[in-house]
Amino acid sequence: MTSSPDIDTINSPNVDKEGYNNSTVDPLDELPDEVEMSFFDHLEELRSRIFYSLIAVAVCVVGCFVVVKPLVQILEVPANGIKFLQLAPGEYFFVSLKVAGYSGLVLATPFILYQIVQFVLPGLTRRERRLLAPIVFGSSILFLGGLVFAYFLLIPAALNFFVSYGADVVEQLWSIEKYFEFVLLLLFSTGLAFQVPVIQLLLSNLGIVSSNQMLAGWRFVIMFAVVLGAVLTPSTDPLTQSLLAGAVLGLYFGGIGLVKLTGK
Repeated sequence: MTSSPDIDTINSPNVDKEGYNNSTVDPLDELPDEVEMSFFDHLEELRSRIFYSLIAVAVCVVGCFVVVKPLVQILEVPANGIKFLQLAPGEYFFVSLKVAGYSGLVLATPFILYQIVQFVLPGLTRRERRLLAPIVFGSSILFLGGLVFAYFLLIPAALNFFVSYGADVVEQLWSIEKYFEFVLLLLFSTGLAFQVPVIQLLLSNLGIVSSNQMLAGWRFVIMFAVVLGAVLTPSTDPLTQSLLAGAVLGLYFGGIGLVKLTGK
């Protein structure tokens, strides 16, 4: 049976203290590919990553602009037969640019995330690298889930409220620019709001907040979700705000369950 070394043994001049101390370091907290880079080397790599990302965005935007008419028609579906007007010369053209820009950004997101990962990867420990894939994958899925949720639930609910509210008073002829500003803002704000579980997982694994602390602050979370629903939704109807707030709350408590599964 072996015993742990005493203080005299550790302090002995014949013992390699540096090697002894390094042996107690958790392998998960080590940098597997530690490479010395100067500050200017980091700046150069960052510049190249940004440059490649911008090229990817530009290519995707141009590709989406080529097929922008089907994209516009898809985004008009929730309006359920409402007629759109072009109230100024070039209004539809600028709407097409916005739709192509947002769509191209979504398509280029996987490549942008790849460039971000490649930039930060050398500075991450093995423990941090284990979190990287779940966070990137989960963030992408949740963002797409937010887009789907907004397209099939939030946007139709908001539009139905506005149509029914003024049905007996005004004829429904909408500006195409105002409609797409409303739709695109609601789509992307919902996609960002759906990142709540990813943020929870990141904070818990960094040791900032535990699952019990998250659960203890449920009153503040409900208030925050209501405020978030009011701020992110471009409409003022209570139904749309309640749907988004309810989705955020569901994601938050689901994120607590996910954090508990990780033992935090």
